[in-house]
Amino acid sequence: MQTKKQSFIESLVNVTIGFLITITSLYIIFPMLGIENHSGKNILITIYLTVLSILRNYVLRRYFNKKQKSINTSKT
Repeated sequence: MQTKKQSFIESLVNVTIGFLITITSLYIIFPMLGIENHSGKNILITIYLTVLSILRNYVLRRYFNKKQKSINTSKT
């Protein structure tokens, strides 16, 4: 079972990788779709979605850890 700190670190690492993939992808996909490519807007959109991803990952990890803990407790 993970501690809250470990859950947060896992979420940060996961989302950091996603951030890098997303920011790179925007520079590739926007021109292919004919969308104007603005660095500032791309970064702002990616940061916003990154914060949402960190929160989502952390909450889900804590939920499943709590669920697993209750399952383990009921077995003993």
